[in-house]
Amino acid sequence: MPSPTPPPVTHYENFPVASLLCPKPLRPAVAAIYHFARTADDLADEGELEAGERLLALHRYRRALELATAPAPYPADGDWPDVMPPLQHAVRQHDLPAALLHDLLTAFERDILHSEAVAVYPRHDDLIDYARYSANPVGRLMLHLYGVRSEPALRQSDAICTALQLFNFWQDISVDVSRGRYYLPQDLADRHGVDCRDPMHAPAAQRAALLQELLERARGLMSQGAALPEAVAGIAGRKAAWELRLVMQGGLRIGEKTAKLGAEAFSKRPRIGAMDGLLMLARSLQPLR
Repeated sequence: MPSPTPPPVTHYENFPVASLLCPKPLRPAVAAIYHFARTADDLADEGELEAGERLLALHRYRRALELATAPAPYPADGDWPDVMPPLQHAVRQHDLPAALLHDLLTAFERDILHSEAVAVYPRHDDLIDYARYSANPVGRLMLHLYGVRSEPALRQSDAICTALQLFNFWQDISVDVSRGRYYLPQDLADRHGVDCRDPMHAPAAQRAALLQELLERARGLMSQGAALPEAVAGIAGRKAAWELRLVMQGGLRIGEKTAKLGAEAFSKRPRIGAMDGLLMLARSLQPLR
């Protein structure tokens, strides 16, 4: 089966996609995974479409995924012909676990239902469970491509990816709340006297204290994955480890910028600029401490 033309190289959330540090033979597979996830994200967030319509679109997309991960060639008249054939090639070439791709779709479905219900997450642990589907599969797929399969490495990857998901949540508090998406966990918000749906109603000091605890938990998770780049280097080489460190430093820098805003992070989104990129690059040259 000839290698399909890969989709455009870009980024999905905080995860690297076919960067120059990624081994050239892996770039088409990484780009195919990205294109699959990016398309699912678009289906889950289709502007004015009702939740039921978006869920139906994701159901069709999951069916297409089943065809793409089946032994038979993907149908010539199948849906999403720009996404599924390259993904099928990547799955076959690298024996990618289909369950991880299905987990990503589960996350998008859960997000639609959560937003439609205008619900809040009762516990911080519920956010950890959400990241198990939304973020952790990407890290595990990357490790699979790099040939890193040990259980300790997978657990470290999960910690890193969950931390990245949490940093993304706390960077986007002002955006998400204004759109009726509530990720502040009820247990910690109650402890600090903050309303998950209307956090600006709380005094600035209480908002800042809540944000500090949330960021500390994310940093703690990131530190649990500190040893993973060296494990990756031993199997996939130094460039792969450097790429991973860059991703980790990206999440940590977002956390620092969010922390610097303090209570303002509930009404203002922190931004990463060119100087931040240089700082992240410099930090990525050294092991995370």
